[in-house]
Amino acid sequence: MTVNTTLYESAPLRITPVVSKADLDQFIRVPDLIMASDPAWVTPLLTERRMYFSAKHNPYFQHARWQAWIAWRGPQPVGRISAQIDALHLERYDDATGFFGMLDAEDRHETFSALLEIAEQWLRDRGIHRVRGPFNLSINSEMGLLVDGFDTPPMLMMGHAPPYCARQLEAVGYQQVKDTLAYIVEPDFQPSPVMQRMTSRATRGVTVRRIDTKRFDEEILQLRDIFNDAWADNWGFVPFTVAEFTAMGQELRFLISPDLIQIAELDGEAAAFIVALPNINEAIRGLRGKLFPTGWLKLLWRLKVRHPRSARVPLMGVRKKFQNTRFGPGLAFLMIDAARAQLHKRGVTDVELSWILEDNVGMRSIIESIGGRAYKRYRVYERPLDAR
Repeated sequence: MTVNTTLYESAPLRITPVVSKADLDQFIRVPDLIMASDPAWVTPLLTERRMYFSAKHNPYFQHARWQAWIAWRGPQPVGRISAQIDALHLERYDDATGFFGMLDAEDRHETFSALLEIAEQWLRDRGIHRVRGPFNLSINSEMGLLVDGFDTPPMLMMGHAPPYCARQLEAVGYQQVKDTLAYIVEPDFQPSPVMQRMTSRATRGVTVRRIDTKRFDEEILQLRDIFNDAWADNWGFVPFTVAEFTAMGQELRFLISPDLIQIAELDGEAAAFIVALPNINEAIRGLRGKLFPTGWLKLLWRLKVRHPRSARVPLMGVRKKFQNTRFGPGLAFLMIDAARAQLHKRGVTDVELSWILEDNVGMRSIIESIGGRAYKRYRVYERPLDAR
Protein backbone atom coordinates (compact mmCIF):
# COMPACT_ATOMS: atom_id res chain seq x y z
CA MET A 1 0.00 0.00 0.00
CA THR A 2 1.33 3.44 -0.92
CA VAL A 3 0.32 7.01 -0.24
CA ASN A 4 -2.26 7.92 -2.87
CA THR A 5 -0.95 11.26 -4.03
CA THR A 6 -3.45 11.60 -6.87
CA LEU A 7 -6.79 10.74 -5.29
CA TYR A 8 -6.31 12.65 -2.04
CA GLU A 9 -3.69 15.28 -2.83
CA SER A 10 -6.29 18.07 -2.81
CA ALA A 11 -8.01 16.88 0.35
CA PRO A 12 -7.59 19.13 3.39
CA LEU A 13 -4.96 18.14 5.91
CA ARG A 14 -6.03 17.14 9.42
CA ILE A 15 -4.05 15.98 12.43
CA THR A 16 -5.41 13.53 15.00
CA PRO A 17 -3.87 12.36 18.29
CA VAL A 18 -3.03 8.75 18.98
CA VAL A 19 -5.32 7.70 21.83
CA SER A 20 -6.29 4.06 21.24
CA LYS A 21 -4.64 0.77 20.32
CA ALA A 22 -6.10 1.06 16.84
CA ASP A 23 -4.58 4.54 16.53
CA LEU A 24 -1.21 3.20 17.66
CA ASP A 25 -1.31 0.40 15.08
CA GLN A 26 -2.00 2.98 12.39
CA PHE A 27 0.79 5.20 13.75
CA ILE A 28 3.23 2.26 13.55
CA ARG A 29 2.29 1.56 9.92
CA VAL A 30 2.65 5.13 8.62
CA PRO A 31 6.33 4.73 7.55
CA ASP A 32 5.34 1.79 5.35
CA LEU A 33 2.98 4.07 3.48
CA ILE A 34 5.53 6.87 3.16
CA MET A 35 8.47 4.69 2.13
CA ALA A 36 6.72 1.85 0.31
CA SER A 37 8.71 2.53 -2.88
CA ASP A 38 12.07 2.93 -1.11
CA PRO A 39 14.15 -0.23 -1.76
CA ALA A 40 16.22 0.41 1.39
CA TRP A 41 13.25 0.58 3.77
CA VAL A 42 12.81 -2.31 6.23
CA THR A 43 9.39 -2.74 7.85
CA PRO A 44 9.82 -3.27 11.61
CA LEU A 45 8.00 -6.13 13.32
CA LEU A 46 4.57 -4.95 14.42
CA THR A 47 4.79 -6.94 17.65
CA GLU A 48 8.12 -5.37 18.58
CA ARG A 49 6.85 -1.86 17.85
CA ARG A 50 3.74 -2.38 20.00
CA MET A 51 5.95 -3.41 22.91
CA TYR A 52 8.31 -0.49 22.32
CA PHE A 53 5.46 2.01 22.68
CA SER A 54 3.97 0.21 25.68
CA ALA A 55 4.51 1.67 29.14
CA LYS A 56 4.18 -1.88 30.47
CA HIS A 57 7.15 -3.16 28.46
CA ASN A 58 9.39 -0.12 27.89
CA PRO A 59 10.99 1.34 31.06
CA TYR A 60 11.67 4.60 29.21
CA PHE A 61 8.13 5.64 30.09
CA GLN A 62 8.96 5.46 33.79
CA HIS A 63 10.76 8.80 33.40
CA ALA A 64 9.23 10.27 30.24
CA ARG A 65 5.90 11.57 28.92
CA TRP A 66 4.92 11.48 25.27
CA GLN A 67 2.13 12.09 22.78
CA ALA A 68 1.82 11.02 19.15
CA TRP A 69 -0.22 12.27 16.18
CA ILE A 70 -1.15 11.15 12.66
CA ALA A 71 -1.64 13.43 9.65
CA TRP A 72 -4.42 12.57 7.18
CA ARG A 73 -5.70 13.59 3.78
CA GLY A 74 -9.17 12.15 3.48
CA PRO A 75 -8.91 8.55 4.73
CA GLN A 76 -5.21 8.34 3.84
CA PRO A 77 -2.47 8.71 6.50
CA VAL A 78 0.24 10.98 5.13
CA GLY A 79 2.46 11.57 8.16
CA ARG A 80 3.15 11.11 11.85
CA ILE A 81 5.13 12.65 14.72
CA SER A 82 5.69 12.30 18.46
CA ALA A 83 6.68 14.70 21.24
CA GLN A 84 8.53 13.63 24.39
CA ILE A 85 9.60 15.16 27.70
CA ASP A 86 12.30 13.19 29.51
CA ALA A 87 12.53 13.92 33.24
CA LEU A 88 16.06 12.49 33.40
CA HIS A 89 17.25 14.94 30.73
CA LEU A 90 15.67 17.86 32.58
CA GLU A 91 17.18 16.77 35.90
CA ARG A 92 20.62 16.58 34.34
CA TYR A 93 20.61 19.73 32.19
CA ASP A 94 17.80 21.95 33.54
CA ASP A 95 17.49 23.45 30.05
CA ALA A 96 13.72 23.27 29.39
CA THR A 97 14.38 21.10 26.32
CA GLY A 98 11.85 18.64 24.92
CA PHE A 99 12.03 16.35 21.94
CA PHE A 100 10.23 15.33 18.78
CA GLY A 101 10.55 12.01 17.01
CA MET A 102 8.95 9.34 14.83
CA LEU A 103 8.71 11.96 12.07
CA ASP A 104 7.63 10.45 8.75
CA ALA A 105 5.61 12.41 6.21
CA GLU A 106 4.82 13.05 2.57
CA ASP A 107 7.03 15.54 0.78
CA ARG A 108 4.85 18.60 1.40
CA HIS A 109 5.72 21.68 3.43
CA GLU A 110 2.18 21.94 4.79
CA THR A 111 2.35 18.46 6.30
CA PHE A 112 5.75 18.87 7.95
CA SER A 113 4.81 22.31 9.26
CA ALA A 114 1.50 21.15 10.74
CA LEU A 115 3.00 18.07 12.39
CA LEU A 116 5.87 19.99 13.93
CA GLU A 117 3.60 22.80 15.11
CA ILE A 118 1.27 20.46 16.98
CA ALA A 119 4.22 18.69 18.63
CA GLU A 120 5.79 22.03 19.53
CA GLN A 121 2.55 23.33 21.03
CA TRP A 122 2.22 20.21 23.19
CA LEU A 123 5.72 20.91 24.48
CA ARG A 124 5.05 24.63 25.00
CA ASP A 125 1.97 23.83 27.04
CA ARG A 126 4.19 21.84 29.41
CA GLY A 127 6.81 24.53 29.98
CA ILE A 128 9.31 23.51 27.30
CA HIS A 129 11.24 26.32 25.57
CA ARG A 130 13.43 24.40 23.12
CA VAL A 131 12.75 21.35 20.95
CA ARG A 132 15.37 18.92 19.66
CA GLY A 133 15.15 15.86 17.46
CA PRO A 134 14.41 13.51 15.98
CA PHE A 135 14.71 11.03 18.85
CA ASN A 136 12.82 7.74 18.50
CA LEU A 137 12.12 8.00 21.41
CA SER A 138 15.31 8.74 23.36
CA ILE A 139 18.99 9.40 22.85
CA ASN A 140 19.60 5.84 24.05
CA SER A 141 17.54 4.41 21.20
CA GLU A 142 17.30 5.78 17.64
CA MET A 143 18.58 9.32 17.30
CA GLY A 144 19.02 11.73 14.44
CA LEU A 145 17.67 12.09 10.91
CA LEU A 146 19.40 10.24 8.11
CA VAL A 147 20.98 12.89 5.86
CA ASP A 148 23.54 10.78 3.96
CA GLY A 149 23.63 7.09 3.09
CA PHE A 150 20.12 6.54 1.74
CA ASP A 151 21.03 3.71 -0.61
CA THR A 152 21.55 0.96 1.99
CA PRO A 153 19.05 -0.48 4.48
CA PRO A 154 19.28 0.63 8.11
CA MET A 155 20.86 -1.71 10.62
CA LEU A 156 19.09 -2.87 13.75
CA MET A 157 17.85 0.06 15.88
CA MET A 158 18.93 2.66 13.32
CA GLY A 159 16.61 5.00 11.48
CA HIS A 160 15.87 5.54 7.81
CA ALA A 161 14.25 8.49 6.02
CA PRO A 162 13.70 9.88 2.51
CA PRO A 163 16.24 12.51 1.36
CA TYR A 164 13.65 15.32 1.39
CA CYS A 165 13.10 15.21 5.17
CA ALA A 166 16.16 17.33 5.98
CA ARG A 167 15.07 19.98 3.47
CA GLN A 168 11.57 20.09 4.93
CA LEU A 169 12.83 20.37 8.52
CA GLU A 170 15.17 23.19 7.62
CA ALA A 171 12.38 24.97 5.72
CA VAL A 172 10.39 25.35 8.97
CA GLY A 173 13.33 26.76 10.89
CA TYR A 174 15.18 23.80 12.34
CA GLN A 175 18.97 24.04 12.50
CA GLN A 176 21.69 21.42 12.82
CA VAL A 177 22.99 20.94 16.35
CA LYS A 178 24.93 17.66 16.15
CA ASP A 179 25.89 15.01 13.58
CA THR A 180 26.60 11.36 14.30
CA LEU A 181 28.16 8.78 12.01
CA ALA A 182 27.69 5.09 11.29
CA TYR A 183 30.86 3.31 10.26
CA ILE A 184 31.06 0.05 8.33
CA VAL A 185 33.99 -2.29 8.95
CA GLU A 186 34.92 -5.65 7.45
CA PRO A 187 35.61 -8.04 10.37
CA ASP A 188 38.67 -9.59 8.71
CA PHE A 189 40.59 -6.31 9.08
CA GLN A 190 44.29 -6.37 9.88
CA PRO A 191 45.40 -3.71 12.37
CA SER A 192 48.36 -1.61 11.37
CA PRO A 193 51.75 -2.40 12.95
CA VAL A 194 51.56 0.89 14.87
CA MET A 195 48.18 -0.03 16.32
CA GLN A 196 49.45 -3.51 17.23
CA ARG A 197 52.49 -2.13 19.05
CA MET A 198 50.49 0.53 20.86
CA THR A 199 47.85 -1.95 21.94
CA SER A 200 50.40 -4.52 23.09
CA ARG A 201 52.21 -1.99 25.27
CA ALA A 202 49.06 -0.41 26.68
CA THR A 203 47.12 -3.55 27.53
CA ARG A 204 49.61 -5.75 29.34
CA GLY A 205 47.76 -7.29 32.25
CA VAL A 206 44.38 -6.82 30.59
CA THR A 207 42.13 -9.87 30.37
CA VAL A 208 39.32 -10.09 27.81
CA ARG A 209 36.48 -12.50 28.48
CA ARG A 210 32.88 -13.12 27.48
CA ILE A 211 30.01 -12.32 29.80
CA ASP A 212 29.50 -14.84 32.61
CA THR A 213 26.04 -16.31 32.05
CA LYS A 214 25.98 -17.75 35.57
CA ARG A 215 26.06 -14.18 36.90
CA PHE A 216 24.22 -12.64 33.96
CA ASP A 217 22.02 -10.15 35.84
CA GLU A 218 24.94 -8.96 37.96
CA GLU A 219 27.14 -8.63 34.88
CA ILE A 220 24.51 -6.62 33.00
CA LEU A 221 24.32 -4.09 35.83
CA GLN A 222 28.11 -3.84 35.76
CA LEU A 223 27.98 -3.06 32.04
CA ARG A 224 25.44 -0.34 32.79
CA ASP A 225 27.83 1.16 35.32
CA ILE A 226 30.66 1.19 32.78
CA PHE A 227 28.46 2.67 30.04
CA ASN A 228 27.03 5.44 32.22
CA ASP A 229 30.52 6.31 33.45
CA ALA A 230 32.13 6.14 29.98
CA TRP A 231 29.51 8.27 28.25
CA ALA A 232 28.79 10.75 31.06
CA ASP A 233 30.59 13.68 29.40
CA ASN A 234 29.24 13.05 25.88
CA TRP A 235 26.86 15.48 24.23
CA GLY A 236 23.22 14.99 25.28
CA PHE A 237 24.00 12.03 27.52
CA VAL A 238 21.13 10.64 29.60
CA PRO A 239 21.99 7.67 31.84
CA PHE A 240 20.39 4.30 31.40
CA THR A 241 18.24 3.41 34.39
CA VAL A 242 18.57 0.05 36.10
CA ALA A 243 15.16 -0.93 34.70
CA GLU A 244 16.16 0.02 31.13
CA PHE A 245 19.44 -1.89 31.18
CA THR A 246 17.86 -4.88 32.90
CA ALA A 247 15.16 -5.03 30.21
CA MET A 248 17.83 -4.73 27.52
CA GLY A 249 19.79 -7.52 29.19
CA GLN A 250 16.81 -9.86 29.08
CA GLU A 251 16.44 -9.21 25.36
CA LEU A 252 20.15 -9.82 24.78
CA ARG A 253 20.06 -13.02 26.80
CA PHE A 254 17.69 -14.65 24.34
CA LEU A 255 18.90 -12.89 21.20
CA ILE A 256 22.65 -13.44 21.06
CA SER A 257 25.44 -15.77 22.08
CA PRO A 258 27.38 -14.81 25.24
CA ASP A 259 30.49 -14.61 23.04
CA LEU A 260 29.11 -11.40 21.52
CA ILE A 261 29.29 -9.57 24.85
CA GLN A 262 32.97 -9.08 25.68
CA ILE A 263 34.45 -7.51 28.82
CA ALA A 264 38.00 -6.26 29.46
CA GLU A 265 39.37 -6.43 32.98
CA LEU A 266 42.41 -4.54 34.24
CA ASP A 267 43.83 -5.66 37.57
CA GLY A 268 40.56 -7.46 38.26
CA GLU A 269 38.37 -4.43 37.53
CA ALA A 270 35.91 -4.40 34.63
CA ALA A 271 37.29 -1.53 32.58
CA ALA A 272 35.55 -1.78 29.20
CA PHE A 273 32.95 -3.77 27.30
CA ILE A 274 31.36 -4.22 23.90
CA VAL A 275 28.09 -5.71 22.65
CA ALA A 276 27.66 -6.91 19.07
CA LEU A 277 24.25 -7.83 17.67
CA PRO A 278 23.29 -9.81 14.57
CA ASN A 279 21.53 -7.44 12.21
CA ILE A 280 17.93 -8.50 12.77
CA ASN A 281 16.82 -6.08 10.05
CA GLU A 282 18.52 -8.33 7.53
CA ALA A 283 16.42 -11.26 8.76
CA ILE A 284 13.04 -9.46 8.84
CA ARG A 285 13.25 -7.88 5.37
CA GLY A 286 10.32 -9.02 3.28
CA LEU A 287 8.19 -10.12 6.23
CA ARG A 288 6.19 -6.85 6.08
CA GLY A 289 6.24 -6.65 9.85
CA LYS A 290 4.28 -9.88 10.36
CA LEU A 291 5.31 -13.06 12.15
CA PHE A 292 2.10 -14.98 11.45
CA PRO A 293 1.20 -17.28 9.89
CA THR A 294 4.61 -18.16 8.38
CA GLY A 295 6.84 -15.17 9.16
CA TRP A 296 8.22 -16.64 12.36
CA LEU A 297 9.43 -19.73 10.50
CA LYS A 298 11.25 -17.59 7.96
CA LEU A 299 12.74 -15.47 10.73
CA LEU A 300 14.02 -18.49 12.67
CA TRP A 301 15.55 -20.00 9.54
CA ARG A 302 17.26 -16.75 8.62
CA LEU A 303 18.63 -16.29 12.14
CA LYS A 304 19.59 -19.85 13.04
CA VAL A 305 20.35 -21.53 9.70
CA ARG A 306 21.35 -18.92 7.16
CA HIS A 307 22.59 -16.40 9.76
CA PRO A 308 22.75 -12.65 9.07
CA ARG A 309 25.84 -11.57 7.18
CA SER A 310 25.82 -8.16 8.86
CA ALA A 311 25.97 -7.04 12.48
CA ARG A 312 25.96 -3.88 14.55
CA VAL A 313 27.83 -2.74 17.64
CA PRO A 314 25.30 -0.57 19.53
CA LEU A 315 27.00 -0.53 22.94
CA MET A 316 30.61 0.00 23.89
CA GLY A 317 32.32 1.79 26.74
CA VAL A 318 35.70 2.40 28.36
CA ARG A 319 35.66 3.69 31.92
CA LYS A 320 36.33 7.41 32.09
CA LYS A 321 39.45 7.10 34.27
CA PHE A 322 41.16 5.10 31.51
CA GLN A 323 40.04 7.18 28.52
CA ASN A 324 42.81 9.77 28.57
CA THR A 325 45.56 7.40 29.62
CA ARG A 326 47.79 5.05 27.66
CA PHE A 327 45.25 2.29 28.35
CA GLY A 328 42.29 4.06 26.70
CA PRO A 329 42.91 3.51 22.97
CA GLY A 330 44.24 0.03 23.64
CA LEU A 331 41.14 -0.98 25.61
CA ALA A 332 38.87 0.40 22.87
CA PHE A 333 40.78 -1.47 20.19
CA LEU A 334 40.80 -4.70 22.22
CA MET A 335 37.04 -4.54 22.53
CA ILE A 336 36.54 -3.96 18.82
CA ASP A 337 38.96 -6.78 18.01
CA ALA A 338 37.22 -9.19 20.43
CA ALA A 339 33.85 -8.53 18.78
CA ARG A 340 35.44 -8.75 15.33
CA ALA A 341 36.84 -12.19 16.02
CA GLN A 342 33.50 -13.59 17.17
CA LEU A 343 31.59 -12.10 14.24
CA HIS A 344 34.17 -13.27 11.72
CA LYS A 345 33.76 -16.86 13.00
CA ARG A 346 30.02 -16.56 12.31
CA GLY A 347 30.53 -15.55 8.68
CA VAL A 348 29.64 -11.88 9.17
CA THR A 349 31.05 -9.73 6.37
CA ASP A 350 29.99 -6.23 7.45
CA VAL A 351 29.90 -4.71 10.94
CA GLU A 352 28.39 -1.33 11.70
CA LEU A 353 29.82 0.74 14.56
CA SER A 354 27.21 3.32 15.49
CA TRP A 355 26.51 5.85 16.49
CA ILE A 356 29.78 7.82 16.69
CA LEU A 357 29.71 11.55 17.39
CA GLU A 358 31.28 13.42 14.50
CA ASP A 359 33.54 15.31 16.90
CA ASN A 360 34.73 12.14 18.70
CA VAL A 361 38.11 12.33 16.99
CA GLY A 362 39.74 9.64 19.11
CA MET A 363 37.20 6.91 18.39
CA ARG A 364 36.94 7.88 14.73
CA SER A 365 40.73 7.59 14.39
CA ILE A 366 40.69 4.08 15.88
CA ILE A 367 37.89 2.93 13.57
CA GLU A 368 39.45 4.48 10.48
CA SER A 369 42.82 2.91 11.31
CA ILE A 370 41.25 -0.54 10.83
CA GLY A 371 39.62 0.37 7.53
CA GLY A 372 36.29 1.64 8.77
CA ARG A 373 34.46 4.13 6.60
CA ALA A 374 31.63 6.46 7.55
CA TYR A 375 28.79 5.37 5.28
CA LYS A 376 25.78 7.01 6.95
CA ARG A 377 25.28 10.35 8.65
CA TYR A 378 22.49 11.21 11.08
CA ARG A 379 21.66 14.78 12.09
CA VAL A 380 20.01 16.19 15.20
CA TYR A 381 18.13 19.47 14.80
CA GLU A 382 16.73 21.98 17.25
CA ARG A 383 14.91 25.32 17.46
CA PRO A 384 13.74 27.64 20.23
CA LEU A 385 9.98 27.34 20.67
CA ASP A 386 9.37 31.03 21.14
CA ALA A 387 10.69 31.80 17.65
CA ARG A 388 7.67 30.60 15.70
